[in-house]
Amino acid sequence: MTFERQIALRYLRARRKQTFISLISLLSMAGVALGVCALIVVLSVMGGFEGQLKDKILGVNSHVMIFKLTEQIDDAPRVLSIAQTDPEVVQATPYVYGQVMIIAGGGATGALLRGIALPSALKVLDLEKTMVQGSARDLASQGPDSLPGLVVGGALARKLGLVRGSVVNVVNPLGEETPVGRAPKSEHFRVVGIFESGMYQYDSTLCYVSLTAAQEFFNLGQAVNGVELKVKDIYQAAAVGHRLVKEMGRGYFARDWMAANHNLFAALKLEKITMFVILILIVLVAAFGIISSLIMLVMEKTRDIGILKAMGATAASIRRIFMLEGLIIGGVGTLAGLASGLILCGLLARYKFIDLPADVYPLSTLPVEVEPLMVVLVAASAVVISPLSTIYPSLAAGRLDPVEALRYE
Repeated sequence: MTFERQIALRYLRARRKQTFISLISLLSMAGVALGVCALIVVLSVMGGFEGQLKDKILGVNSHVMIFKLTEQIDDAPRVLSIAQTDPEVVQATPYVYGQVMIIAGGGATGALLRGIALPSALKVLDLEKTMVQGSARDLASQGPDSLPGLVVGGALARKLGLVRGSVVNVVNPLGEETPVGRAPKSEHFRVVGIFESGMYQYDSTLCYVSLTAAQEFFNLGQAVNGVELKVKDIYQAAAVGHRLVKEMGRGYFARDWMAANHNLFAALKLEKITMFVILILIVLVAAFGIISSLIMLVMEKTRDIGILKAMGATAASIRRIFMLEGLIIGGVGTLAGLASGLILCGLLARYKFIDLPADVYPLSTLPVEVEPLMVVLVAASAVVISPLSTIYPSLAAGRLDPVEALRYE
């Protein structure tokens, strides 16, 4: 152990004449710990929100959607064949969608009707995991009354008073051509299941039927509106979609899940950056405390510095002593903040003792997701700020003239 480190540790342990200096050092250490702890907890909670929203969005949406400029894909088997030959594609499935009106029990509301092909659709979407009544697989079978099955969102079911087994009238406003002009088309469906994705915009408007029932209802024949894909790496969805549409030829385009929800995730990213900048100010305030304590320590140890220089200690050695002391204060505070932040995140994730209002948030408890990269970034920021706060006090100590320091001793 070098003598600079020995002296720095001795100055930290020794009882000082001015206890106020020791108090400032402790408060600075506590400030660093508090800032690091707050950063880890807040960023982990925001990361948990982002992860939960991503899971809920992907529960009812695919990773990549393939469309055609004509709004209908007439060669769906060829598109599916090209998609399934890509090594990054796990599963591909066609779908149909359209705006409809649902009438039940004297009430009516608009909805988005999606026709999905079973069982391939359940390998692309996590719809089955969100079911609270019935099963999405029941869409492929018809009951004794020969009515096609319908799966509705929980908010939509509550609005119209629907339960499993309810019969609803689905109306296509565009309808079909008749001898007297275009007239709305209506058909009865039986509710075979209810899903709860946790996202109100989906639960209040989205309905599922089988692909054949949707094609017949919208008079599409064998055509579909698009093809949905599930890929191995969700963050490579855009690249996979771009590669596939080039193979399919002109007129096709792709849209991935990140582009479809770009505004939401951009807002979450901006909030996370803003919170990081705001909370790092706590560590900066603690750094000013480190500067103050080191400046007063230099003033208190003026005689000691003079003696060390008279014995042959260089200005660089004196600077290292006080820089080491500031690093120790910042390092201990950072470690304490990391430990307390991770412990608090673990308690929040395990016991979930903070409840959220269900009518405001799509989550019932506070989500926590600790990102190792974020923890390293927070710790690195605190470790970088701490030595920067020691520059001025250590330079002042190194410039001290031993003659002036010992003149009045």
